Amino acid sequence: MHNLKMHHIAVLVAVAAVLALLAGFHHIDPAFLGAIGMLPLGVGSINGASLAELIEEQGKQLDVFIKKQDTRLGTLEKEFGGILKKHNRAPAGFDFSERSDPDHKQAFNRFLRKGDDSGLDEIQRKAMNTGSDPEGGYLVLPEMDATIDRIAPTVSAMFRLANVVTTASAKWEKLVKTAGMAMRRVADGSGGGETVAPTYAKITIDVHTAEVEPWVHNETLEDAFVDLATDLADEAGTGFAEGAGAEFITGDGVAGARGILDYPTVANSAYAWGSVGYILSGKSAAFTSVAPADAVVNLVSSLPSRYRQGASFLMNDSTLNIMRQMKDGSGSYYLWQPDPTAPFGGKLLGFPVEVDDNMPALGAGSFSLAFGDFKRGYTIVNRTGTTLIRDNITTKGKTKFNFRRRFGGGVTHFEAVKLMKFATS
Repeated sequence: MHNLKMHHIAVLVAVAAVLALLAGFHHIDPAFLGAIGMLPLGVGSINGASLAELIEEQGKQLDVFIKKQDTRLGTLEKEFGGILKKHNRAPAGFDFSERSDPDHKQAFNRFLRKGDDSGLDEIQRKAMNTGSDPEGGYLVLPEMDATIDRIAPTVSAMFRLANVVTTASAKWEKLVKTAGMAMRRVADGSGGGETVAPTYAKITIDVHTAEVEPWVHNETLEDAFVDLATDLADEAGTGFAEGAGAEFITGDGVAGARGILDYPTVANSAYAWGSVGYILSGKSAAFTSVAPADAVVNLVSSLPSRYRQGASFLMNDSTLNIMRQMKDGSGSYYLWQPDPTAPFGGKLLGFPVEVDDNMPALGAGSFSLAFGDFKRGYTIVNRTGTTLIRDNITTKGKTKFNFRRRFGGGVTHFEAVKLMKFATS
């Protein structure tokens, strides 16, 4: 009996410790405290049966308390995640990406595997304030959309470097100041003149539809061990990223993004707004044989100093291979520095190097090397949402999943990007 009393005292002490800990963080449910208060403190009045009943009642109240606290914490986490997402901040290990509810996920998976879209219209209308797409497709799950977005920066260097914005309209517009006001001196007793007003340029980037269409064997759709949603999102994400990455460099802007190499180019000494300035390598299709790095130094200097803090080099892998082998008169590698904290490219003249194989290889008159603050110089515009059309009719034995996204891109600040032309003039 003495051991039973001591056990009861230990239980009370443990409960009190838990309450003291929780009280520092959360409001404790009075009903739970009331249940704890029911436990007699006079251990002499306790027998085995009554103690067991009290402990059982305590356990029930504790379960109720935990469920209520879990609900409150879930609400707080969602609100906190929304705040962090709004301010583009996330602590390590905290995932505030949007998640679809179980009913939405189950309905969408039925649509993927069986083409059964019953109830999906209504679920999407409630979840996203929209129904099926006018073209007959459905908006993909938020998790799939996030996976597609995450893949793009790993495939396209320009996607990592550029300014990326999201819009709900068919175009994105921005005013850019091309010239500001200049100060002037006024002599004592003299009247002031008129100050020339700043000038602006209007930048417009249209978004256009792009599609990727993975095909899946119908037998695979019946395999429950295949995570179909994730696999399709990976395939679609890679397809969009590869196509968009090429457009951001060389796209002509016709029904798609306009790349940095498609704009008019001009010798940097004659730079004017609307063109991308360049400096010469000094040799056709190559760097010069003597002091080849001098042109690279000239390229860095051609970029106005206000953009250099966020600047980086952009080139393909073969061009970087040549630049990594540049040596000084004593045979030392002096231009390129490895940097374990930087991307694969390391650094050139202290600036990070990004490798994008959409940049052209060295050739006569090629623009194979770019340097600039691409976040200020180039903007990628995504329109909200990815839609999916399922087609199991046109090809026997296979189901096509047609993913569609709308995006565009273009230079938004011409001063912030400079090129090297591999030529003598």
